[in-house]
Amino acid sequence: MKPLLERLRASRLASIFTILGTLSAGILIGSVAVHGVRGNETQTDSSDATPLKIPNPVTLSTTFTQIAKDVGPAVVNINTETLPQEDTHSRRRSPRAAPAVPPGGGDDDQNGDSDGGQGAPDQNFQDFFNRFFGGQGPGAGPEQGDQMRESLGSGFIVDPRGYIITNNHVVDKADKIYVKLSTDPEGYQGRLGKVIGVDKDTDLAVVKITTTEPLPTVKMGNSDAGQVGDWVIAIGSPFALTQTVTAGIVSAKNRTIEKGAAGQFQHFIQTDAAINPGNSGGPLVNMADQVIGVNTAILTQSAGYEGIGFAMPSNTVIGVYNDLIGPEHKVIRGSIGVQFQASLSPAVQRVYGFKSGVLVNAVTPHGPADQAGLKAGDIITTVDGAPIKDGDALVTDIAARKPGSTVHLGYMRGTQTSTATLTIADRAKLYSAQPASQNGENGPESAPNASEGKLGLTVEAVPGPLASKGIRGVLVTAVKPGSFADEAGVQPGLVITELNRQPVTGIDQFQSLVSALKAGQDVGFRVVDSRNPTAGGTYLGGTLP
Repeated sequence: MKPLLERLRASRLASIFTILGTLSAGILIGSVAVHGVRGNETQTDSSDATPLKIPNPVTLSTTFTQIAKDVGPAVVNINTETLPQEDTHSRRRSPRAAPAVPPGGGDDDQNGDSDGGQGAPDQNFQDFFNRFFGGQGPGAGPEQGDQMRESLGSGFIVDPRGYIITNNHVVDKADKIYVKLSTDPEGYQGRLGKVIGVDKDTDLAVVKITTTEPLPTVKMGNSDAGQVGDWVIAIGSPFALTQTVTAGIVSAKNRTIEKGAAGQFQHFIQTDAAINPGNSGGPLVNMADQVIGVNTAILTQSAGYEGIGFAMPSNTVIGVYNDLIGPEHKVIRGSIGVQFQASLSPAVQRVYGFKSGVLVNAVTPHGPADQAGLKAGDIITTVDGAPIKDGDALVTDIAARKPGSTVHLGYMRGTQTSTATLTIADRAKLYSAQPASQNGENGPESAPNASEGKLGLTVEAVPGPLASKGIRGVLVTAVKPGSFADEAGVQPGLVITELNRQPVTGIDQFQSLVSALKAGQDVGFRVVDSRNPTAGGTYLGGTLP
């Protein structure tokens, strides 16, 4: 048996070697043939070949070309240096203290998240402020005591005396700012720039350089006039390649890419014009040679261009610029001291009886709305007699008003319609005066569960420390996955203070309200986070299956 197997193996190997030998011979013959052909090429007569000629220039479409020539000279390269700093106390940096409201305060929208309503940005953005555009935003770069940090960005000149618009994250925390003009020689670092003012809410900054002669400037355009589908051009310094021009279209308008109050002043133009690290702060230009946006961020999963970029609209930029070059060098926004949610369930709107308007989550103590008698649960319907669509429209209107001016609000409380006259407050000052929120203590007294079968949640009596602060309702201790409460967004740790506009005063009364609910009925909750009870309420809801 064994000799037979050995003969079979030997026969198979012989066949394989035969095939390989044949292939080798073929390759060798082919090689010889090729070499033979190449050898003959050097002896071939090419006297009948006609030499090529460089043709005369042909005038093509010159729109993009002309825009690049017109706008390019006013686009600058910005590079910064952040020097290492010695920490005399500890190598570990202490965590930032959480503000009483989202940064800057204001008539804020809220998400109802445990992080105070700001919410974590989409991971696809990775590092909204600096990773894609070279700026050194919060948390970027080495820790204190390490090597000097360098970053790169773009900007554009809007005043011949040397005033430049760029992004705040490009110059944030920089010790030295160098601005390189399009006419500066290669290898020249640039002229020293000075920050005139910054606005973190819109991520904009104004920088000035000294000049002895007028500098070229861009023309600003009206971003509201742009339409989806319009051609646009981006100019900047991606990857340190200065004066790079890319083209695309306006893909969308009024995009908000950060959740909650952090994004309420950031409503971007979306474009597919290629922008990459180093483009930040550069102009987005329309076909009329006008700047309609400041390139600020990209959506990416690869840390590079994927066809989705965002630019701050020029109409916003112009207002911020005018404030930053003013005597106070800062943006002053109006506020009436109310908080609301960015979006509401249609069921909540039906429960509270409105299609347009702003449902107030909380009223800032001693603020204009509080002094005028507005309360949580009121629905703001008009501003100076004009209907108000939603929270974004309210913020845009009120923030543009000067502190000290008056505004007339129309609002609904239940079925009653009322009006109030408010004096606009300075948004920053109003919220900086508010004390930091304190987390509530745990340790509630045990109480029976409420309608676990119908809603899928378990509740307990409100703990004593919360009750002492005036919080009334029931504390959610558990939510069944996939239940109505889970789908509506109810989470453990929330206190239900209202059910379908009815105040919740205790376990028994809550059970009674729930037991009356029927399939197909809209259900709306008003809830407060037990860990941050002074942050205001949130409205959740849905249609009961």
